[in-house]
Parts: sequence; C-alpha cells; structure tokens
Amino acid sequence: ALCHSNCKLQNLYLNDSNIGDDGAKCLADGLRHPGCKLLKLYIMGSSIGVTGAEALADMLRYDNRTLTRLNLQENPDIPPALVRKIDRL
Repeated sequence: ALCHSNCKLQNLYLNDSNIGDDGAKCLADGLRHPGCKLLKLYIMGSSIGVTGAEALADMLRYDNRTLTRLNLQENPDIPPALVRKIDRL
C-alpha cells in the first residue's frame, strides 16, 4: 500500500504490533519507493531489534524522500544510542 501511486497515507501507527526485524525491513523497502508519501511512522514497542532499526536507518540516510518522524522507542532490543542516532537522521 505504501508504494501505490494513489496512496494518501501520511501517518502510520504500528505501536505494539510485534512486526519485528522482518517487518521493519519490509517497511524500509516500502518507504524507499518514490511514490511513498508517508510523513510519520510510529512503531513503538513492536519487537524491533538492531537489524530492523539499521534497515530503517539506512532508508532514512540514503533513500528517504518524505518521512519526517520515526518513533522507535520502547523497543528494548534497540540500544538507546542507535535510537538517538536514528532520531538525528
């Protein structure tokens, strides 16, 4: 849905969804798509670890076109230093 040219979704709340690293990587892939217009993504407490957080960080660093807010708090497997690093991207 994030990649569809008619998608009007701007805010996505997936808090407490247990998407894990695989789900975070899928989201990162979708957010790379040129048609994605998502502005804010909230995935607090969703069982994301370092691998998923790094996939999202890479997307923000190299491919982000629209995302202005990414909230990864309350994912205890992500070191606080990595969360702060992502917040600065």
